[in-house]
Amino acid sequence: MADSMINIENLVNILREGKPILVFDEDNREGETDIFFSAKYVTHSSVRFLRKNGGGMIFLAAENRASTELGLPFAQEIYEEVTKNKNKFEILKTMLSHTLPYDKRSSFSVFLNHKNTFTGISDNDRALTAKTFAQIFEDTINSKISNGQNILAQNFRIPGHLPVCIADSDLLKSRKGHTELIVALFNLIKMNPIALGCEMVGDNGSSLSPNDAKRWAQREGYLFLEGQQIVDVCL
Repeated sequence: MADSMINIENLVNILREGKPILVFDEDNREGETDIFFSAKYVTHSSVRFLRKNGGGMIFLAAENRASTELGLPFAQEIYEEVTKNKNKFEILKTMLSHTLPYDKRSSFSVFLNHKNTFTGISDNDRALTAKTFAQIFEDTINSKISNGQNILAQNFRIPGHLPVCIADSDLLKSRKGHTELIVALFNLIKMNPIALGCEMVGDNGSSLSPNDAKRWAQREGYLFLEGQQIVDVCL
């Protein structure tokens, strides 16, 4: 079992300084290490860091209230609604029937671009999208704004280049994916539960092994956490 001790004060300082942490889920799940920043503190340099050192898909990991409070549907729900029209999009029905090899369902929601971005893919564009999304979420949850859904709709366009993954409402009690792990951790340390992340891919094109990811983190001076450590302190 992983050492469950996590230095909370140190973790908060790392994230508030705009620095990344690494999270490995588990061998029997995806077996991947993701790099995460607090979306509230991202800059264009954060996105560049993920591109250079992650190599996978850059995405937003969001607490479930992104769905219940901000109104974002899960992608599965969108596709299921679309396929109710029996005269169109039959291909989607077949594609929806395939199962995930490591989980029961996907956490993906919509792909966003901030309305003031150009293509949405540049470092500056994705940083703006991530940071604004995190701020609207925080303002909604803290009741600084009463119409979060409208504000979100007014600030973003779809489809975009930054996917949102939404955590299960029961977090680690129901699902132990990277989205739930990082959201549960951010909730524990009372930080805005929106993260910007990216999977680490090795030079061979496969997911970077946890041992290689941990060695890289130690060499570069970044915090590496195992999923079990997060589960131990959050449950």
